[in-house]
Amino acid sequence: MEGSPTAAPDAGERPGAQNASAEADIRLENVTKRFGDAVAVDDLTLSIERGAFYALLGPSGCGKTTTLRMIGGFEDPTAGVVYLGGQAVTDLPPYKRDVNTVFQSYALFPHLSVERNVAFGLERKGVAKAEAKTRVGEALEMVQLGPLAKRKPGQLSGGQAQRVALARALVNRPRALLLDEPLGALDLRLRKQLQIELKRIQQEVGITFVHVTHDQEEAMSMADTIAVMNKGRIEQAGTAEDLYERPHTAFVANFLGISNLVDGKVLERGAEIARVETPDGTVSVPCARMDEAPGDAVRIGVRPEKVELVPAADGVPAGRNALRGTVTVASFLGVSIQYVITAPGGEELTVIAPNSGAAQPAGLGVGNEVLLTWDPQHTFVVTRDA
Repeated sequence: MEGSPTAAPDAGERPGAQNASAEADIRLENVTKRFGDAVAVDDLTLSIERGAFYALLGPSGCGKTTTLRMIGGFEDPTAGVVYLGGQAVTDLPPYKRDVNTVFQSYALFPHLSVERNVAFGLERKGVAKAEAKTRVGEALEMVQLGPLAKRKPGQLSGGQAQRVALARALVNRPRALLLDEPLGALDLRLRKQLQIELKRIQQEVGITFVHVTHDQEEAMSMADTIAVMNKGRIEQAGTAEDLYERPHTAFVANFLGISNLVDGKVLERGAEIARVETPDGTVSVPCARMDEAPGDAVRIGVRPEKVELVPAADGVPAGRNALRGTVTVASFLGVSIQYVITAPGGEELTVIAPNSGAAQPAGLGVGNEVLLTWDPQHTFVVTRDA
C-alpha cells in the first residue's frame, strides 16, 4: 500500500469547521471530485497531523476511498489542492509522492518469495543490496514474518499475505501509509487480531496512517481520529469517544452504534439544564450539549446501554430522565438482552440490558408498559434536519 501522514480536525468541530494546521502532514483544501454528473467528494477540507492514525469511515459510496486515492495520486481532483508535508502534490503521479498504499487485494507478485516481494521497491530505487537486506529483515520482523521469508505468496494464509503487503509498504519508509480496507477480505477472528497488530506497528514506526473502512468497530479500535463521511463530506471528526458519546448528527449517531432519537421542543433553559418536551415525556438536557433556545425544535438521543428499563408502575426514579413505551420484542443475545419498545409517539426505542444471570424482572416482558430511564448527563442532541 501507499500511505501518508495526517492531521486531524478538532473533535468538537462541526462539519466544515476544520482549519488546516501549519504542521499538517496531509492537507486537502476544498477538494472536489466528480465522475460525470456524480459528485463523489464535495468541497472537502481536512488536515492530518504527523504520526496520526486517521480513519475515514462511512458507508459504500460516501467518498472515502476516492479521497484516499486522491491523496495517493491515483485520482486527480476536479477542484482543490492536495498537500503532503506542506508541498502541493495535486499534479504529481503516485510514484513521486512520499506515500505507500496497502490495498485489500494485497497485489503480491506470486512468482517472488516473501522477502523479494518486500524488497521490490528498494530494488527499483537502487538501494544497496546490504542495506536492502537489512531493511527487509527489519520489516519482516516488525510484521512477525521473519521465518517465512523464503515462502511464495501461494503458501501463505490471507492474514500472512496482508502482513507481507504491509511490510512491503513500510520498508520504503514512506511519509505516510494509506490503507484501503486492508482487512476486508479476512475473517472476523483474523481481522480483530490484525487490528491490534496494525495499531502496534503504527505506534512503533510513528508514521501517519490513513485508513479507509466501513467497519465502525475497526475504526474505533485503531484510529486516533475518525472522520465520518456521508455524501462526499465529513459530517463529524473526532476521537471514537467523542463521536459515540457526543454525535452532532443523526447520521453519525446511527452509523456508530445504535441510538434512540426522539424529536422534541425546548421548553426552558436554566443555568446548566434545559427542559425538552417530547411526545413521550419531558426530559432534561445539559445546556452544554445544545445551542437551541426555548421554542426551538431539537432531536434528543441516548445510547441503548445507558438506559435502564423499569415497569411503568414503579414510577420515575428521582433525578432521572424517562420515556414511556410498550415492550414489543425481548431478545436474548447471550451477553445481553435487547428490548425493543414502541413509544406513544411511534418511535421504536432500544434498550440493551447486561445478562447478569438473574431471571428477567417481572413487568418487562412483551406487551408490558415500561419506563426507559437514564441519567440526564447521557443525553445528547443532534441536528433536527439530519
